[in-house]
Amino acid sequence: MNDHGSMVRTDRLQPDAAGLARAAEILRHGGLVAFPTETVYGLGADATQAEAVAGIYAAKDRPSFNPLISHLDSVRSAQVQGIFDETALRLAAAFWPGPLTLVVPVAPTCTISDLARAGLDSVGLRVPSHPLAHALLAAFGRPVAAPSANRSGRVSPTAADHVLGDLDGRIDAVLDGGAAEVGLESTIVACLGGPPRLLRPGGVPREAIEAVIGQKLEGASETGNNPVAPGMLASHYAPRAQVRLDAKDIRSGEAALLFGAGRPGGIEGAAASLNLSENGDLTEAAAHLFSYLRQLDASGAATIAVSPIPEAGLGEAINDRLRRAAAER
Repeated sequence: MNDHGSMVRTDRLQPDAAGLARAAEILRHGGLVAFPTETVYGLGADATQAEAVAGIYAAKDRPSFNPLISHLDSVRSAQVQGIFDETALRLAAAFWPGPLTLVVPVAPTCTISDLARAGLDSVGLRVPSHPLAHALLAAFGRPVAAPSANRSGRVSPTAADHVLGDLDGRIDAVLDGGAAEVGLESTIVACLGGPPRLLRPGGVPREAIEAVIGQKLEGASETGNNPVAPGMLASHYAPRAQVRLDAKDIRSGEAALLFGAGRPGGIEGAAASLNLSENGDLTEAAAHLFSYLRQLDASGAATIAVSPIPEAGLGEAINDRLRRAAAER
């Protein structure tokens, strides 16, 4: 986006040397580039330029109090921006590159803008594992602030077409890297001096993190209107349709988001139905979640009924997203 929110033509860049060079050039000039990570597509801007970061908020219509995750190409680059205690270093060693964001105190050498941090004295950092994301970050050489590449509160994008559906004409380019592998945002853990806290469940299950640090994660203690991490607003990830959770049966005219092999009562009267995983595989369900919500929303049904999903493993993150999608708004 340019000139503080005016429309631009959005280019679809190929995942080759020319596409990467163009994407890095756009970032250097303060522009906006959507790019694939292993979780979802991110909407990237130079995290060190407040005006570029403001472009993200404008393109997404995002609340300015919601801090952004900054993406880096290595642990060493991340340590320039944040102060890593022993727990944070162990988590970085175990899960970076990968779908884990660490919220740590700001380092004296931090170059990430105050706007990207929403004025906080902490910063959310991640080293993504997607090869295209890594190549872009290495070519650009600075932190890239990148929330999910969609309008704020809408379903997160797992393909370039999803990005264009929400943001065509509002951003400079999308680097097309095919479908996102994990399909669910990163797990966010705060390492801010006290016991580590799980701020948002996501692509790395709680159990895997607790195994590395040898202790239980505490829950988030701040989830009001001033969140310390992305994805903590009560109503978030919201399709246009209402969302009805733990549906044991389907009411006539509802769209149905199913899980597992069972067929709920009333399914024959559904406006549309999709199954996150007929085999009950939570990893498969996570990869399908946002795409299927989008498809069911496009059916025009007023309500999406969601089958019960277990809370274990990635189910915790899936249910977290669904509860936010179902929140009053």
